[in-house]
Amino acid sequence: MSEDAEGTNTKTMTIIVTKGTLDWAYPPFILGSTAAAMGVDVQMFFTFYGLTLLKKDLNLKVSPLGNPAMEMPMMGGHMSMPNIMGVMPGVTSLASTMMKNMTKKKGVASIEELRDMAVEADVKMVACQMTLDLFEYSKKDLIDDIELGGAATYIDMALKSDVNLFI
Repeated sequence: MSEDAEGTNTKTMTIIVTKGTLDWAYPPFILGSTAAAMGVDVQMFFTFYGLTLLKKDLNLKVSPLGNPAMEMPMMGGHMSMPNIMGVMPGVTSLASTMMKNMTKKKGVASIEELRDMAVEADVKMVACQMTLDLFEYSKKDLIDDIELGGAATYIDMALKSDVNLFI
């Protein structure tokens, strides 16, 4: 726990975000913004493919390839997506469109909305400098209000945290 300005103990949480697909983007932003709304001091560290979630322009997709648990509600039941479907042209776009339509229909916030909520809730977002360099991104490609840091930055945050999540 860390002490805030009034000298009271505040719970802290870090989330290391390593995935950048649509389905993997929901857990860190939902958990981070919810924890922040509950008064938890949240810090998120975006590395490797998770770094793409900080890009100004998001074009997230769901990958059915290698996702044997992927089921979509259809015609009153649930349809499993066979692994072989993931390699067929257009299936990723179809699955992504289906997921986006399903979340919208069910009133689930978009990733952009969840990310904005996290920013408004003062969730500290740190972009991995090494990943930025590795994938040849610039800080200009990313949303405002983020910091840059490396592995030592994350370790320092995690060592001081009550809860550490790896997503």
